[in-house]
Amino acid sequence: MSEPQRPSLDEVNRSVAVPNNGASFLQKFLAYSGPGALVAVGYMDPGNWLTSLAGGSQYRYQLLAVLTLSILVAMFMQTLAIKLGVVARRDLAQAIAERVPTPLRVTLWLLNEVAMMATDLTGVVGTAIALKLLVGLPLVYGILLTIADVLVVLLFLRFGIRRVEFIVLAAILTVGVIFAIEVARAHPALPAIARGILPTTSLLTDHSKLILSVGIIGATIMPHNLYLHSALAQSRRYDVHDPQQVNEALRFGKWDSNVHLIAALIVNALLLILGGTLFFGRTGQLTSLQAVFEGLKEPTIVGNLASPVMSWLFAFALLITGLISSITSTLSGQIVMEGYIHIRLPLWQRRLLTRAVTLIPILIIGGLIGFNDRTFEHLIVYAQVTLSVALPFTLFPMVALTGSSRVLGTHANHRWVTLLGYLLTAVITGFNLQLLLDLF
Repeated sequence: MSEPQRPSLDEVNRSVAVPNNGASFLQKFLAYSGPGALVAVGYMDPGNWLTSLAGGSQYRYQLLAVLTLSILVAMFMQTLAIKLGVVARRDLAQAIAERVPTPLRVTLWLLNEVAMMATDLTGVVGTAIALKLLVGLPLVYGILLTIADVLVVLLFLRFGIRRVEFIVLAAILTVGVIFAIEVARAHPALPAIARGILPTTSLLTDHSKLILSVGIIGATIMPHNLYLHSALAQSRRYDVHDPQQVNEALRFGKWDSNVHLIAALIVNALLLILGGTLFFGRTGQLTSLQAVFEGLKEPTIVGNLASPVMSWLFAFALLITGLISSITSTLSGQIVMEGYIHIRLPLWQRRLLTRAVTLIPILIIGGLIGFNDRTFEHLIVYAQVTLSVALPFTLFPMVALTGSSRVLGTHANHRWVTLLGYLLTAVITGFNLQLLLDLF
């Protein structure tokens, strides 16, 4: 297989050195650790916030089962994306585009571009809402200000992808600590949390639960994370012709991914538990970020937990995740655009173009709804459903590619792994079809 003319995310491709074979496990883990953090941010973006808070406020802890299963499926799927990047030296968009006719390639690009827009909508709007909560900045100006994300990416990448990875890891830890403090102060019911981890048939039979469940799936297993991980897996500089080093890259790439996805699971579980503990059965379906922000200051709602500090920490955590997730979605948009339609532009132009493709529709939607934050938040929830509907068109090709010995040689999936991949994708597809049947 010939090398592509330009590798995916060429400014970071093979830019991080890794230790030789004599290094310790910890040294190797730290060297390979980082891409998983960038991917994990996508699992805790503002879209996850809304679906988790909505799930908790409406059904207490019952949707913890959906969240847990979604993360387990995400671990499996991200492992396949890593394998494609490490062994084939292709990102998912490149690998698919090389094997389909032009009409299908363009169709898949358009479909994934819609998914990128839905992903970017959550980060951009989440950032804008956080700025409104913290400093009173009007929503439209907050949305426009997110264009600066592109400049931030360019600035950080000048110092190497490792700087970006460290910043993202610090952001994850900060958000995790904030929500751990808030949940600890809320004193959740631990036995009820344990029961919530077990799935029930009502997840399929209750229409409202089904919508939120599909939203959680869409917010957890997102197409852009698979494209991003397949590219970031190529950022480490190992000998691609040495089977031992390739196996090592696969091994530590999986460790990196799973550790950070567990962190994402904890953050999302804390959000759902927070919503279920503070707002279930007390104020109705309290799903608005603005309402949660105000509710954390109101003793009649959250009792002794009420504090302007807790409210401010909530908004600050939202700002962090909104900023970081919109940066990673911009990177994913670049991967999809370059991989499917081979756009070749200078780095800053590519960044601006990928952001403009998603920002312009957001501004149009905002103009139509008067930049109402409550309406935007409802759009975020349905954006997660859109991601879930688009997901099978990414998962089926990825499972097929990683199961092919022509693509991955001896590293191709075992038959049972491929069958499991198809089964999981079919289940997600069935979930989506059930939702569409209920809607119509």
